[in-house]
Amino acid sequence: MGGSERDPGALQGDNASGQSPYQRLSRRMLDITGDRGVLKDVIREGAGELATPDASVLVKYSGYLEHMDKPFDSNCFRKTPRLMKLGEDITLWGMELGLLSMRRGELARFLFKPAYAYGTLGCPPLIPPNTTVLFEIELLDFLDSAESDKFCALSAEQQNQFPLQKVLKVAATEREFGNYLFRQNRFYDAKVRYKRALLLLHRRSATPEDQHLVEAAKLLVLLNLSFTYLKLERPTTALRYGEQALIIDRKNAKALFRCGQACLVMTEYQKARDFLVRAQKEQPFNHDINNELKKLASYYRDYTDKEKEMCHRMFAPYDDGSTVGDN
Repeated sequence: MGGSERDPGALQGDNASGQSPYQRLSRRMLDITGDRGVLKDVIREGAGELATPDASVLVKYSGYLEHMDKPFDSNCFRKTPRLMKLGEDITLWGMELGLLSMRRGELARFLFKPAYAYGTLGCPPLIPPNTTVLFEIELLDFLDSAESDKFCALSAEQQNQFPLQKVLKVAATEREFGNYLFRQNRFYDAKVRYKRALLLLHRRSATPEDQHLVEAAKLLVLLNLSFTYLKLERPTTALRYGEQALIIDRKNAKALFRCGQACLVMTEYQKARDFLVRAQKEQPFNHDINNELKKLASYYRDYTDKEKEMCHRMFAPYDDGSTVGDN
């Protein structure tokens, strides 16, 4: 997998010592379970805190059987790996424990004994019984969702008993989850996360002094929702969320841009122009805004040309001198 400095196939070598490749490898690996059931060899160090037990993780992995060069399981062919929640989406106990020993950006090699992998039965026909497997795992990133999940399960009255900073933190976590899903082109799932964040912020009552903090958090979510609904090809809803963002900040260039994009898709060219010109006024040198205005001009030109052609056909004379409009 990407970033690995050693090829698992190269572990085979000769067997002069009478030990298998995995047995030789295990002698220089760290025991992280205390019973040598999960052994670890760090290939590239990570940074920051260790992954937390309730985190959702973004990982690349490849699993190998001894004496085999090609992986029996890998997600490295995916352009963007999916987000997986520890304790739910990862079925190998050894992988779960291994991830809990890792930091963001870390790349490591693990040996999982059968009790931490596929057990005494294996997974026929691919995995034989009582098989030790090797996994190379790269922890790209993780988000701790335990706090967010518990908080979202509370009623509005219970949530209001917590400090505002708690609500803002949970809403930010939900938005970050949405961003991960959006980057994976999982727009429907991203929309669900963004709406969860927005509901938390709508529910929250705040003092006049703190209301600007809630509005600032809402603005970010509304902008994300507007963009997501554009990706879902629902421009009417995208426009609605963009206009809600403009209620908070009427000069927000991104909100004006999203509204302009939505109107362009809806072929409401005059409204699209109004929004995009306002956006350009806020950010005159924004490449995306200027390109969208060029696109609008092209679309409008095509539209007027078709209108002229249709009118010409409607009133074109027949051979007898009459026109389409004549009775």
